[in-house]
Amino acid sequence: MGKIKANKKSLIRWKIYIDRARMYIGYIQFFMIGFVLLESYKDTSLGVLIFNNLLISIPILFLVFIGCSLILGRIDTLLGFREEELRNSSSSNPVMQEILSNMEEMKIELIRLKSENTNLTPNKPQ
Repeated sequence: MGKIKANKKSLIRWKIYIDRARMYIGYIQFFMIGFVLLESYKDTSLGVLIFNNLLISIPILFLVFIGCSLILGRIDTLLGFREEELRNSSSSNPVMQEILSNMEEMKIELIRLKSENTNLTPNKPQ
């Protein structure tokens, strides 16, 4: 087996892998919580109805889960939470700050070149 590199880039890459895996584990945990919730209602009339008709109730519950997830995602999008989160994240990111600074410098330079170009261009007769 080759050597495992443990430099800064490797550690960051490993952290990203763990973060992505954590997201998928969160989906599994959500379904497990739903199952525990259903188990707690097993002896109620609603639970009896659900567990006696599993072939019908499981797809319906899955569709309800997907529908609720889409609605929550849409509300999040409408309220702009994700955009604000990305804005805050990028404002603390030094690489992004450098890119924004370079873009601002290029914008100023383009404005300067454009103004010099319009000053050098002779007026056309009308």
